[in-house]
Amino acid sequence: MIRAEGIGIDLDGATVLADVSIEVLAGEVLVLVGPNGAGKSTLLAALSGERAPSRGTVTIDGRDLRKLRHGELARLRSVLTQENQVSFPFRVSEVVAMGRAPWARAPEGRDDVTAVAEALDAADISHLATRRYTQLSGGEKARVSLARVLAQRTPAIFLDEPTASLDLRHQEEVMRVGRTLAEAGRAVVVVLHDLSLAGAYADRLALISNGRLEALGTPAEVLTVERVERVYGLAVELHFVAGRPVVVPVRDAT
Repeated sequence: MIRAEGIGIDLDGATVLADVSIEVLAGEVLVLVGPNGAGKSTLLAALSGERAPSRGTVTIDGRDLRKLRHGELARLRSVLTQENQVSFPFRVSEVVAMGRAPWARAPEGRDDVTAVAEALDAADISHLATRRYTQLSGGEKARVSLARVLAQRTPAIFLDEPTASLDLRHQEEVMRVGRTLAEAGRAVVVVLHDLSLAGAYADRLALISNGRLEALGTPAEVLTVERVERVYGLAVELHFVAGRPVVVPVRDAT
């Protein structure tokens, strides 16, 4: 569905992403992992069309993202960024309904009510529908932002650290939502810091290090002890649960 070929991005004279080529496929969960500052969010922004690459190309179904109009792009992909601020005291249902804006003049706009209700349910915030967004906790706001993206109902979904402020249960629920979307034929790209969570839900992992694609493959292929220790500079142990890798830091017994 989406293909990046040789993309690089420079910011303030520094190269933050260099010569990355990767495909995002319909029906899969692709998780981007790597240390802080590695370039994960920058890569997600380039793949989603939020940031134009300094070099290389990104296409969706063979079409250059830079040549698509904003409205057309918004009907092809939805993006959850790390920064999601709503200053006015809108009700939660109203914030989620903002995700339907790209379909305002399209036949799909007739599905607005259903799309919003399903998104509220998927993000486990139906009980918050009439609450004011400004009165919510950080974790609740994060789930509202996720619901807004889900309500957009696009073939590709990009989520930048969607579990960052969530408790254990809601981290799992968010990733299960991503898994369900992929099983329905959508392309799902997620930035995560938790390697074990990534290993549990990803079809493929892309490990980013120093702005480059260090490894790409299944979680078991990418998350090796040698590679994780080299990239993160930390001693780790690797265990497998239900065939999925779990990464555990080596800690002193004292």
